[in-house]
Amino acid sequence: MDIDIQPLSQKIGARVIGIDLSQPLDEATFERLHAAWLESAVLAFPAQEAMTVADHVTFSRRFGELDTDSLARNSLAGHPEIFVVSNVTEEGKFVGARVSRSWHSDGQYLTEPTKASILHAREVPPSGGDTLFVNMAAVLDALPNATRQRIDGLRVVHSRVKTHPILFPSWPPLTEVEKACMPDAIHPLVRAHPETGRKALYVGGNSAWEIEGMPHDEGRALIQELRDFATGERFVYAYRWSIGDVLLWDNRCAMHCPTDFDEATHRRVMYRTTVKGDAPV
Repeated sequence: MDIDIQPLSQKIGARVIGIDLSQPLDEATFERLHAAWLESAVLAFPAQEAMTVADHVTFSRRFGELDTDSLARNSLAGHPEIFVVSNVTEEGKFVGARVSRSWHSDGQYLTEPTKASILHAREVPPSGGDTLFVNMAAVLDALPNATRQRIDGLRVVHSRVKTHPILFPSWPPLTEVEKACMPDAIHPLVRAHPETGRKALYVGGNSAWEIEGMPHDEGRALIQELRDFATGERFVYAYRWSIGDVLLWDNRCAMHCPTDFDEATHRRVMYRTTVKGDAPV
């Protein structure tokens, strides 16, 4: 298949031209895409309006086994692999999930966090609703030596239960059954990529609650210090969506954040699959 892969920016990402994700991919084309993804952390596939839900799932499974969300109410009916990201409401309830407007890596609260996310734009607002990305390997490389020595060997406690009411005040409270399905996870603050070996800062997510073995307030301050550094202007790239666009990103070395838009007037609906990963080391 004749495709062209172009850089999205000098910071992160690449754009794939000349591919139709509604059609099967031969092995050589997939291997080229996979290599480009590992190199750039984010791949953009513009104008994939022809891609169906079934095509979305099929393409995603090329990267590994798919995860399903522990909150079934956020999934597309009949398709547990599809997580619906939406600001649309019906009868006073959100269709899918209105995601937090904070920096995170998908699934970082899991014992084995997801390795990849594949997001398909179904409806987008005329302005706003972008997705910001940061290459966390580049961030780690740019940290002062003193900071790198300070964080060496530290681990972050991620708690979806403790952070839920803070991050998702509009969502229903978690039930006891749901809480039982969401144990805390502890991950290294710096992780090695299992496929490339490159190390990246893994402070990520909005689920990060504290630093293991550190006084809570001190740990929270360190987490915020590292997030502030990582999300400085020199590292951040903003992707502007169009209907049909597909983005594939690597949660092991990239952090992302959606931006605000006029939710009272416009709709934003995305379908997301996530590929299971393994325990960070």
